[in-house]
Formats: sequence, C-alpha cells, structure tokens
Amino acid sequence: MPGLTNTDPKGFVRPVDEYRVEEWGLYMARPSDHPQFDYLQSWLLPSLGLRASIFHFVPGSVRDQNYYIDVGEFAAGTDVWTSVDHYLDIVVRTGRGFDFLDADELLDARAEGYLDTPTAESAMNRSVHAIAGLASHDYDLDAWLGSLGMPTTWRPKVER
Repeated sequence: MPGLTNTDPKGFVRPVDEYRVEEWGLYMARPSDHPQFDYLQSWLLPSLGLRASIFHFVPGSVRDQNYYIDVGEFAAGTDVWTSVDHYLDIVVRTGRGFDFLDADELLDARAEGYLDTPTAESAMNRSVHAIAGLASHDYDLDAWLGSLGMPTTWRPKVER
C-alpha cells in the first residue's frame, strides 16, 4: 500500500484512490485502464478467502452482474497485502442469483501441479461457503458480509 499503488500479478503498478483497512479486510478503489471497465473497487476478505469486486463497465461492455468474487488466498502485511488467485469465481446478481465460473481452470491447475490437493479443496470449500451465504441472504453480498460482522461500503459510480 505504500504510495497508494496496486501491483497486479503481471507487475503493472497502478495508482489507487483509496485504501481502507478494517480488522477483517482491505478496501481498494482505483481507476482502470482496461478496455471494458474504467474503475474497480474491491474488498479483500482474508478469513473468507475471497476478493469481492465491483467493475464500473464502460458503455457497450456492461455485464449483468453486481459483484465479481475471486476465490484465493489473501493476506494482510504491515505495509503490503498479497493475493493468490485460486481460479474459482462467482458472479453475483443481487436478489437474482449467481454464476459459478472456472471450475475447469481449477481442475486443470491441480492436474498440472500449479495447486496442491489441499489448496484446491480449500478453494472448493470457500466457494461452497460463499454461495451458501449468498443464497441465505437473497444473493445480497453486503447483507451476507454484514451478517458476518464485515460491513462493506462502496463508492458510487465514478463518471470519468
């Protein structure tokens, strides 16, 4: 977090508008140089093994989703937080449902030795836990996280 930057897995360093640290997670909001979205907000939730994100899509690229959840390993450091993606993703449509994505990628990663069996099993368990929690709260991510003592807040859409 030094210098309000975010470094992605490919080593690209991007400026961050806001970091907010809570005892249960880290919030980040930053502009994006992606062709399909121009702003990104994320909560890293280490105890759940989840990163929940809102993508602010540009016209012509809007998707039917409210949140995108990555399953992985997220760890708080003194100055730097780290993340390792475990391939599984959940697309959440508030009040309507979800899509579970990339199980094939998890299986391929396990077969190729990129993940060991306990890590792959943990990713599946985290996904099942998240889907059950979302379902029990009408697919309302903020309500589910709030029930766990993780009250999430998000910036309004930034017009650029």
